[in-house]
This record gives sequence, structure tokens and C-alpha cells, in this order.
Amino acid sequence: MAHNPHEVRISVAGLGLRMYVSRLDRPWLETPFLLEGLLVDSQDDLAKLKAVCQFVYVDVTRGARPDARFIEPDAPDPAKQGGPRNDIASLNTTVWAVSAPFEAELPKAEKVHKTLETGIEEMMSDLHGGRELDMQKLKEGVEAMIDSVTRNPSAFVWLKAIKKKSNYAYQHALGSSVWAASFGRHLGLSRDELGDLAFAGLLFDVGKTLIPEELLEKPGPFTPEEHAQMRQHVQAGIEILERTPGVPPRTIQAVATHHERHDGSGYPHGLQGSQIPIFGRIIGLIDSYDAMTSNRPYAAGRSPHQAVMELYHSRDRMFQADLVEQFIQTCGVYPSGSLVELSDGRVGVVTAVHDLKRLRPRIMILLDANKAPMPEFHSIDMSVVLNDAQGQPLNIKRGLPEGAFGIDPAELFLD
Repeated sequence: MAHNPHEVRISVAGLGLRMYVSRLDRPWLETPFLLEGLLVDSQDDLAKLKAVCQFVYVDVTRGARPDARFIEPDAPDPAKQGGPRNDIASLNTTVWAVSAPFEAELPKAEKVHKTLETGIEEMMSDLHGGRELDMQKLKEGVEAMIDSVTRNPSAFVWLKAIKKKSNYAYQHALGSSVWAASFGRHLGLSRDELGDLAFAGLLFDVGKTLIPEELLEKPGPFTPEEHAQMRQHVQAGIEILERTPGVPPRTIQAVATHHERHDGSGYPHGLQGSQIPIFGRIIGLIDSYDAMTSNRPYAAGRSPHQAVMELYHSRDRMFQADLVEQFIQTCGVYPSGSLVELSDGRVGVVTAVHDLKRLRPRIMILLDANKAPMPEFHSIDMSVVLNDAQGQPLNIKRGLPEGAFGIDPAELFLD
């Protein structure tokens, strides 16, 4: 990511009121602030920053200038020195702006959602029946989904989050493809790259169609022999895609490496760090996130907030830290579809996440402070609504597990 030319790096000893802190010497998620960018307007802010940071970056165009005595030379930019971080920076070739409001995009996204679901079901049926994969059946739905996500990613991600059905295989394929397009949009991929990545999200588990159904549905732990058999789905998927006309090479590469891990603990080849192609790193992370938030035969799904925190704690072990942090910027600390309880006791579901205000999403209020159903649902945008009815600061108190207080968003909002 290119750095702001108006930033200067200063020791926290020189930090003062009315300075605008644009970056820290550590991820924002490791601090009490979490929101990226802070105008220091209290002694409390100063004390918190000095307690956790040794240096910060100050944008001199957005606040007070620091004393020159405290300006430090910047460290070399890892993005210019090769390695995994440079891979992420090099993806940023396109700036995607929101071109449609959430309300206008939602009905369009729902039509596309149905088309894509149908295409995935047909694909699964063909492969289970011994027929070849037909990319044309999927192309229309994938291309239309990418169009929707580039116009406004919130609508499709919201639909995906609340329209879960019982068939894990195709819901996981759909969910991962949507996250791939949304994350790729955030990273600044070109339209062609978004297509390759979205197809990888759709097809990375295609080899599992050749794994016995009883093994895929097994509720208990696998034996070593069953683990080995499950791992064969990667090679099976490569073979299916290599004989399918029209599958982009980057898509096949991502499928081949989506189970490799940053620390070398993955399979099939134990690749690590930048040895793993960037699309493989992205799909591996998305696969893990969507699987964690889905109900599987052997495990109940976690809340989106729990899954985000699990990814965060696995950074630089299972997944590249910079990639994890960028993904959290995409989906938010409380992703779309998350049930949350507010500081005033009300309960709602997140419908959209703001790029720069991850802790202040748009929320559909479902229950009042006494946990009684609202007579009429209404939305609040927490980036605008800062206080509750009593004038107290309004924040998200906690994320709630799926089904908390008997809430099923799919039954509430969709046919």
C-alpha cells in the first residue's frame, strides 16, 4: 500500500493534541482504538498511544505539526523490497468506488444470487454424475455476481450471510466465491483478476466431488487413513480443472495451493510464505473464514466476529499477517450478517460495513433494550448515530452467536 507523502514518523514522546495519527507501529487491532486514523483530542488518547506504541505516523495536512526534534527517519518500506507484502501491494491496480446504494443493489443482488446458486447446484450434480465440468454454466452467474460486488459489496455479502441452506458443499462454494470477489475488490484487483479469483473461490473444493459421501459427512474425527484420503481432493480438483476448457491458469494455481499455510504446516507440498502464490494465500484464508462461520457435519458454525478474531490470532502462523489485516478491513470486525448487542441493550444484525469505520456498521434493529421484538424493524448507521436515546455513547457491546434470542435473519427478511 502506498504511503501518504504528507506523513511523518515521530516518536510518541513528541505526540501532542490535535495531531492526526494515520498509522501506528503495530496493527490498529492491537490497540484500544481499532478505527484506522485518529485525531488526538484528549490526554486519555495521548496516554493510550504512548502506552502501546514507540512511534506513530502523523499526517501534517489533517492536524497539528509535530516538533521537528521528534521526527524520525522512516524504516525501509517492505513493499518495495520483495516478499509476500510486495505481492499484496502489486495487486492494487484498480480503484473500485461504490456506484449503487445498498437499497438499490439488494434486489439486483438477490436475482443474481439465485442464478449463481442454480449454477453451483448444476455443477455439483454434473460432477457427482460423472459428467465433465461446464464452465459456461457458471460463467453467467459469476460474472453477474462480480458486477454486483463491484457496484456495492455490502448487498451480496449480506445476502450470502443470511441465505444459508443445509447443503454445506454448495453454500461453501457460493460463500467463498462472494468473499473472493469482495476481498479482491478491496485489494484493487482488475476485472479479469476478480474473475479468476472468484472462480477459484467457487472451484477450490471441486475435487471433493470424487470423495465418498460418507467420508464428507462423517461427524466424528478422521482416522489417519481418512485424513490422507481427504487430502487427495486437492490433486483431484487440479485434474478436473486441467481437463476443463476455459479455466484460467491462476484459478488452477489457487486451487492447487489453497491448503498451503504461511508457516509451512499445510499440504500437499509444505510451501511457506511467498512460496505460496498470492491467489492461493487469499483462497486459503477465505476457505478457513467461510468454513468457520458455516455449520458443518462435525462442527457448529462460529459467529462471524469469533471467526475474524480466530483469523487475527493465527496471523503469521497459518496466514500472512498483512493479508489477514486486509481481510478484516474488507469484512469488518463485525461482518455483514453478524448478530450484535448494542451498548443500550438493543439487538440487531449488521447489514453493511464501512471501509474506514469497522466498528460502526449499519445495523437493522430487531429487539429493543428488553429483548422484545421491535414492532417495526429499522436501520441505524452507527457512523452517523453516535449516541443512544439517553445521550450516551452508542457502541457495539458484543457479538452474538447465530440464533441468539431465537433470531433467524433469513426468516425475518427473505422469502
